[in-house]
Amino acid sequence: MNRPIPARHPQRPRPVPAAIRLMATALAIGAPTPEQWCRLGERLTVGDASMDHLVAWMSDAGLKETRPLFDRALAQGIDSVPEAPAPLREFFEQVETVPAWVDRATLQRGQRALRRGGADGMYIARDVSLLGGYQFSGFNKTLLRTGALEKGSNKRFAETMQWAMDVIAEGGLEVFGSGYQATLRVRFIHSLVRRHVGAMPDWRADEWGVPVNQTDMAATLVGALVAPAVGVAGMGILLRPKDYEAIAHLTRYVGWLMGVEDEWLPRDFRDSIRVLYHTLGALAEPDESSKQLAMPMVDDPLGWHFDTLPSVRRRIARAQHLSVASGFLGPRTMKALGLPRYVPPWYPLLRLPVNLARSAAAAVSPGGRVRATDRGDREQKALMRTIIGERGATIGESAGHVSVA
Repeated sequence: MNRPIPARHPQRPRPVPAAIRLMATALAIGAPTPEQWCRLGERLTVGDASMDHLVAWMSDAGLKETRPLFDRALAQGIDSVPEAPAPLREFFEQVETVPAWVDRATLQRGQRALRRGGADGMYIARDVSLLGGYQFSGFNKTLLRTGALEKGSNKRFAETMQWAMDVIAEGGLEVFGSGYQATLRVRFIHSLVRRHVGAMPDWRADEWGVPVNQTDMAATLVGALVAPAVGVAGMGILLRPKDYEAIAHLTRYVGWLMGVEDEWLPRDFRDSIRVLYHTLGALAEPDESSKQLAMPMVDDPLGWHFDTLPSVRRRIARAQHLSVASGFLGPRTMKALGLPRYVPPWYPLLRLPVNLARSAAAAVSPGGRVRATDRGDREQKALMRTIIGERGATIGESAGHVSVA
């Protein structure tokens, strides 16, 4: 069935970041066909039928009564809820049945590869994927209506980073593992947001489509997991081709848990770049909301938690993250985000020889990859403490006010 295409969908693909375009060219990935382009527009009007059906039932039955059942099934399995009504049982029976195509060994390889990115991998996720994503104003229409400015970008990134750390943790993608639970919790929140924001009187569905739609989710998924793994090579952290394939496989399973439709789940690394290349070309261009969300994020490091010389280290951290953003995003995007057009990429240049040496050592020394993975894990946990403090981040806290009314 053909669906109406929202006005935000352009007549032809918009320019995508140069690095993505070059990689697509190197992998012989062409522009979307007319049929694919139309499909990208149509999926702006589609949410997540399974979770949306469950949330509608939970809302009608009373969230106060049904949320504890959801949480118990999430943590312990649907069999731990013998009194579960049919909508809850149907949903969890579906997600607890792991697809036949999932390969556990490949998932574990992908998790280890992403942990090996360490703090620098998370910097790419923050300063390139998340900050750069604000240039696509279609995302921002939803974010601003969930109180993103009031809640602050520091907490939002900490929650995103906590989700990523849960996903890539050892055992995180086992059924009932930390990443399994975190991803389904994010999926639940997405549905609450769709219901809440979509009902707002100023939401223009004919122009913007559905909040947290399939096209946006596909771009966000690959941008959050695959793009940082590729981008961190620019700072010298090099992975084997099989590692990139494993990261794509992990992305496919995480996307399946997240409620992304099968056609947007990458089959391999090349396919993950295709999804990113095609979806980014369909996203809205920068507008004033891009600056509203990006500019406060630049100053977040001024509130981070450093044990020694905090005032000096906060200023250094602010400059460091601006250098990463400028080095990878380029002058055009920096200007669109309301940021300085050019900041010398001193941090990526300083890290390049260090990380190249570490990558070489990990490749040739016995146990090198294990040590590199452990070091990356420690760096990521230390970064989380620096960003948010000892109390940690709770996934969904920044959207806690969103109702299902």
